[in-house]
Amino acid sequence: MRAQPCLWLSASALFLLLAACVHHSPEPIRKGDTLSSPADFKRPQQDGKPDWQVDVAKIPDAVPQPHNGTYKNAPYQVFGKTYYPLSVPASLNYREVGLASWYGTQFHSKQTSNGEIFDLYGMTAAHKTLPLPSYVRVTNLANGKNVILRVNDRGPFHSDRIIDLSYGAAMKLGYAEDGVARVQVEVIDPKQWQAKHGRLVLPKVAANDAPDAAQVAAHTPDYGAKKNLHEASGLYLQVAAFLSLQTAEQLKQRLSQSLSVPIFISPLAIDGQILHRIRLGPIPHLDDAKRLQQEVERLGLGLPLVVRP
Repeated sequence: MRAQPCLWLSASALFLLLAACVHHSPEPIRKGDTLSSPADFKRPQQDGKPDWQVDVAKIPDAVPQPHNGTYKNAPYQVFGKTYYPLSVPASLNYREVGLASWYGTQFHSKQTSNGEIFDLYGMTAAHKTLPLPSYVRVTNLANGKNVILRVNDRGPFHSDRIIDLSYGAAMKLGYAEDGVARVQVEVIDPKQWQAKHGRLVLPKVAANDAPDAAQVAAHTPDYGAKKNLHEASGLYLQVAAFLSLQTAEQLKQRLSQSLSVPIFISPLAIDGQILHRIRLGPIPHLDDAKRLQQEVERLGLGLPLVVRP
């Protein structure tokens, strides 16, 4: 967990907690108003892991991409201490060994220091002095596992920890249950990485507020819902939202095994990123929506949000 300077709060968080995380840090410093977003979930009181797990082996590492915009590396203060981020050329030589922690549900769907959206299953990290964005290879020195992550946040500002990983990244490195691990952090030069591995073009998802008939046919069985959701009246339940399409697909598959209602992924563009919202419906009446809310909650996924198309 970490505190963040000059950071806009969003109104979205994802799941209720099973338990508090094993590591503790001061309350985060945040400034600004609430980000209005359709992905509004109940906010847990403390940070921790989600109530359900996904197969993190199916979530790919971050792909280093050259950055053409402005880097965020201006000095800032937290708890009375001033931090001086590295310049981009200097950061390319960065390598450090130290403790890594992780952060999860309390920050899910909130904006990071870089203005991106934090996904607890995304392959991202927070660092005190690397320019934003940066890419790093983090290796767990206890087991040799490593991941490539995009640094888009500030922190951790607790003890001697040098980096804060997303919960999903900590799962991939095998230390989520322990809370902390001794790691090696190495900055990756995106240009050199792509020269070695080839230029990879990340897939893009067209953003729309509701799926069309083709999406419904591809992603849901026919439970009597109208074929074109643009014409469907009624309500929807929003169960979760992720930046990772793989994570969203895994949760959608789990829901489809337990619920007899149409389930689809509705992408939404926010600040240049695609948020994959998992929705149920259409649901004709509010009473039906409330009953379905209880079914989802019994699955250990928290109380979904009632939304309109």
